[in-house]
Amino acid sequence: MSFAARIKELRLKKGMSLQEAADALDISKAHLWELESNKSRNPSTELLKKLSDTFAVSIGWLVGEDESSTDDQQMKVLFRQLQDLSQPDIELIQSIIATRKSQNRQ
Repeated sequence: MSFAARIKELRLKKGMSLQEAADALDISKAHLWELESNKSRNPSTELLKKLSDTFAVSIGWLVGEDESSTDDQQMKVLFRQLQDLSQPDIELIQSIIATRKSQNRQ
């Protein structure tokens, strides 16, 4: 599947219009249409990160280098996002995870 097809498929799965997705990505509707139509083939690294975060898939999956499952993709995105957090924030998230795991065992 091409980069263009992947973007369009992700947008449609989320039920987003071109405008809604463009707004979420902070790009123009025309630029998103060009990406989905394979008329623009060189997105910036910044745009790839925004696409990855918005649609919860890895950059590798977007560009066709990683064919792992959607669940695996979401974990990779979460891991990348965790790297940008401060140590206290990471500890808070670890505490939340421990609490949820404990509640699920009961």
